[in-house]
Amino acid sequence: MNVPQWVKPGAWGVVGGAVAAIAIGFVFGGWVTGATASKMEAASAEAAVVQAFTPLCVANAQEQPEQIVRLKSEKSWEQDDFVVEAGWVAAVNEEFRGDVAKACAKAVVKAMEAGG
Repeated sequence: MNVPQWVKPGAWGVVGGAVAAIAIGFVFGGWVTGATASKMEAASAEAAVVQAFTPLCVANAQEQPEQIVRLKSEKSWEQDDFVVEAGWVAAVNEEFRGDVAKACAKAVVKAMEAGG
């Protein structure tokens, strides 16, 4: 079989172009693998749950002003446990309860500091 001389360099050009396109896509184009996309999706869903339930927790905290004062006196790394024990995040699934409690404690303390 007689193959024209231009086929070999042309084939190498196609291969090189494909490799370059893939490299540029992953490095600069924002392409990700399926596993990375799944991790990003899970993190986004968790953030959405935390964002959705934090106002409910803050509203529960506002119903117990004496507990808010006690929350502020807690050490920062113990505030999320205090929020859980106070029952402010009882409506939240166990999987997300800790993250919602942290966000809630931070929001309540920040509001107290801003309000005086």
